[in-house]
Amino acid sequence: MRKSVIGSIAVLTAAMTQANAQEPDLAHLSLVAGYKAAFTCSAHFNAGRSPEQIAGDELHRIYPGYRDAMATLPDAVIDNVAKTVSVTYADDAVRIAAWRPRLGCVQYPTGADEISLPEIKFSKIRDKSNVNWPAGDNVTDEVLADTPQGFNLAGVVADAFDRQTYGEGTETTAVLVIENGRIMAEKYRDGFDAHTPQRTWSVAKSIAASIIGAAVEKEIIAVDEPAGLAAWSSPNDPRGAITVENLLHMSSGLTSATAGNRTDDVYFGGGRVVDHAITNRLVATPGTRWRYANNDTMVVMRALRERMGDEKAYLTFPFKAVLEPLGMDHTFLETDWNGDFILSSQVWTTARDLGRLGLLYLNDGIWQGERILPEGWAQYVATPAPDQPTDREDGSKRPGYGAQFWLFDETFGLPAGTYAALGNRGQSLVIVPSRNILVVRRGFDDGGGFDIARFTADILAALDD
Repeated sequence: MRKSVIGSIAVLTAAMTQANAQEPDLAHLSLVAGYKAAFTCSAHFNAGRSPEQIAGDELHRIYPGYRDAMATLPDAVIDNVAKTVSVTYADDAVRIAAWRPRLGCVQYPTGADEISLPEIKFSKIRDKSNVNWPAGDNVTDEVLADTPQGFNLAGVVADAFDRQTYGEGTETTAVLVIENGRIMAEKYRDGFDAHTPQRTWSVAKSIAASIIGAAVEKEIIAVDEPAGLAAWSSPNDPRGAITVENLLHMSSGLTSATAGNRTDDVYFGGGRVVDHAITNRLVATPGTRWRYANNDTMVVMRALRERMGDEKAYLTFPFKAVLEPLGMDHTFLETDWNGDFILSSQVWTTARDLGRLGLLYLNDGIWQGERILPEGWAQYVATPAPDQPTDREDGSKRPGYGAQFWLFDETFGLPAGTYAALGNRGQSLVIVPSRNILVVRRGFDDGGGFDIARFTADILAALDD
């Protein structure tokens, strides 16, 4: 009798396994559909790109694990009146992303075809084509020609676009070189120009650090304070010891997925920050273990929101405190549907707007006479965190880490004190204080990635000639 029951269970289990194997993986398809809806929405409404352009770039160079499933999905449906994008992935299951001015695209949770989002009024962006750089877009100095002539600045910049000099499989869309506040070189791939935003990926983390810095300057938050999340407020919860600085240093001690940079449920699944980023348990003493994790950045922005206690004030703060004063008019900061900024990645901006941010750091947080960041904040973000990234498996050295910025030195062929905002697919803002130089590079890289350290070193050498 017992053997008969066990045998029946085995047969039933095998049948269920076979049936499940024949069913599509709806969880995965939902993420892939969300990816397609989100990228199409942001690229189209933030950047004005056509479906054909999006298919060739944003939806062509994607996570390998998403590529096959993406090919099975129908075309995204763009509603230019409602400013939404929808992608169907199974029967009547649909993923939707909706656009808002300055806040870009927000993903709805699966099953929702309409949700209530806060109405935010932003200052009207005025035409600055006749306003001189960097306050505006009029470049009065002659930018060096982009025709290569041996080893010079124009030649180095041109090499960045050849898909091989600085890495096989690279695809550069923009390069901007600034020296002493002057644009020395600027070049764009077809389909992009000075006003075309592109997804920053993790360069957004450095933008988040800048927003936190502005909040520190206004005494809304302090780096040595506990994050103070309501969800961690129990006296028995050890996460209450995590400080703002721990989060900025990527040393919260919180657990995360195998790769801390994979937070797909929030990025592509329509998930909320409060459901995915702040719920992880503590596995190391805060401040003692460096681990790159998107969640730490999302948590520090949630801490700012809870400090402010006002959703609309929180949503407008980054624009009023940082972006608008700098004239970063083509930058979009996206949120989840709960109104939390996803500033570990979901930002779209231009090369020039990143150049403006870099100038703010070269000027120690002062913009045209106005202090935006605390005195010494530039040095703070470029100071090594107590615990640092380990070397790669092949023994090569990784860049160091400060407060949401990566750190470079002579080991990488760059001057000591160089620091950078870096993101997936080759997004880079490199700040070289000793030379008063900024290098911005944007791309859609496949393969091993763009060698931004070597490129920057070549830029510095060319400027010396």
